[in-house]
Amino acid sequence: MPDVRKNTIIKSKVFVAMSGGVDSSVAAALLKKSGNFKVVGVFMKCWSAFDQCAIERDASDARRVADKLDIPFHIFDFEKEYREKVFEYMVKEYGAGRTPNPDVMCNKEIKFGIFLEKALSLGADFVATGHYIKIQNSKFKSQNNNAKFKIIYSLLEAKDKNKDQSYFLWTLTQDQLKHVLFPIGDYTKPEVRQMARQFKLPTAEKKDSQGLCFVGKIDFAEFLKSLISGRKGAVIGADGRKIGEHDGAEFYTIGQRHGLNLGNINTKPHYVAEKNIKTNVIVVTEKNDPLLYKKETIAGDVNWIAGKMPKLPLKCQARVRYRQPLQEAKIVNHELGIKVIFNKPQKAVAPGQSVVFYDNNQMLGGGIIC
Repeated sequence: MPDVRKNTIIKSKVFVAMSGGVDSSVAAALLKKSGNFKVVGVFMKCWSAFDQCAIERDASDARRVADKLDIPFHIFDFEKEYREKVFEYMVKEYGAGRTPNPDVMCNKEIKFGIFLEKALSLGADFVATGHYIKIQNSKFKSQNNNAKFKIIYSLLEAKDKNKDQSYFLWTLTQDQLKHVLFPIGDYTKPEVRQMARQFKLPTAEKKDSQGLCFVGKIDFAEFLKSLISGRKGAVIGADGRKIGEHDGAEFYTIGQRHGLNLGNINTKPHYVAEKNIKTNVIVVTEKNDPLLYKKETIAGDVNWIAGKMPKLPLKCQARVRYRQPLQEAKIVNHELGIKVIFNKPQKAVAPGQSVVFYDNNQMLGGGIIC
């Protein structure tokens, strides 16, 4: 659990967000084992509309881990806040024709928003999660006469590149990061599993959860249709001909392949290349059609982890979706935020999703694709 701060911390209090899964369980166990912290486990109840039993099972698993570690355990009810800040945001974005990333918003508003605020109000010095990401700090000479040094926190990709979650954490700020610990960022998933067995944690063999942040595994297409009133419209081919009919442009995202209702018009896969909410039309094309690729994109709501915008233009790497290999890019100023110019055209750049920036393994920040 490498973090330079641990050398100066003696029995600081840390609230660990325990989901009932193996990653957060091991995060709590490592903090307890270090001997540097008073560890408190917390299960966040954020959504119970679909499967109350699953929520109760996860909470029970988290409690059993806390009992095994002999640490206090609490349940924080954030259902109201989750609905207002994450769920309603997601529905609004889909209704406007964009494809939001609720996991990014959940991290911003819930885990490192109200959870962090509540933990600090209850006497915590830190919060910790089971995210696969690394944090480090650096000291710089401060211009403030009241202090000799200023500490800047940086976020680095996790050791396990297949599990790295930096893409979802680009909204974090310096004020938040000074209170955050990521205990498992220096371990691979197999190593985390093995540690869970060594700690004899009840969640050691529990499968990873899948699905929307805090909501669980659901049929997302049907879920959206229960929330947004779509209307049937035309599916247009790249040549302008109508080749099918869709259920509502709001329900489709750029790059989507399945659920296009094209029948047997063509044996080749088709992908959504464009959509227009006003005309209720989606345009589809084949995999290698240039219409599916973009050389540049605009991003707004930009956040830089260091707390200030770097000098532009900036050459860096970027990704427009989770687990996408890093792409060489250049960032320049734009009236709506910034413009990202890729060295090579990128497939399926979807408005509403995140574009996240890197300098090798350091995550610099990100923004929302316009």
